[in-house]
Amino acid sequence: MNFERARFNMVEQQVRPWDVLDFDVLDLLMQVRREEYVPPAHRALALSEAEIPLGHGASMLKPVIEGKVLQAVKPGRSDQVLEVGAGSGYFAALLAARAEWVRSVEIEPALARSATENLKRNGVENVVVEEGDGTLGWPNKAPYDLIVVSGGLPVLPHALLEQLKVGGRLFAFVGEAPLMSARLVTCTAEGEFRTEDLFETLVPLLKNAPQRDRFEF
Repeated sequence: MNFERARFNMVEQQVRPWDVLDFDVLDLLMQVRREEYVPPAHRALALSEAEIPLGHGASMLKPVIEGKVLQAVKPGRSDQVLEVGAGSGYFAALLAARAEWVRSVEIEPALARSATENLKRNGVENVVVEEGDGTLGWPNKAPYDLIVVSGGLPVLPHALLEQLKVGGRLFAFVGEAPLMSARLVTCTAEGEFRTEDLFETLVPLLKNAPQRDRFEF
């Protein structure tokens, strides 16, 4: 399979048509080899529109979603980043290519090991994958310039927002089936936040995701 041709097609036919027009993002998707982070059984689908299963109820985000998230959060060279849900390590690699460092927290031990191996094999040195539940953040390394939640949350815990620096951004998929909101939250001042819902989609819920209060009126 010609992965370079498939990568070009992924960017030009999948990602760009969905209003991902930031040249830095498009270049990044061309540079980081997605097929190196896909389970061997699904490698031929690495650059397709398919939602690729990783096992343990997890899956990789579709390339168009990855592109839209990167365009929204705009990782910068001095950014210290928390990713909740390491998955295969691919999105951490994308973030790390533009940020100072990334701490990626994964609740499933097998996925944490796999992500670590994928990142090491591809020479990504500014990502640390830690095993644990990051749905309420990772306070011992907070505050962060950027937090990306790489899976669905029925509600957005305030504990995550409290771990943002002033000027920091948080991206999460918030809600439940049939649609979730892709939400960008910016900390505008201590304890103050601006929220934007950018688009609607549906992604798998994170394991241990906080649930809505079913008795709330």
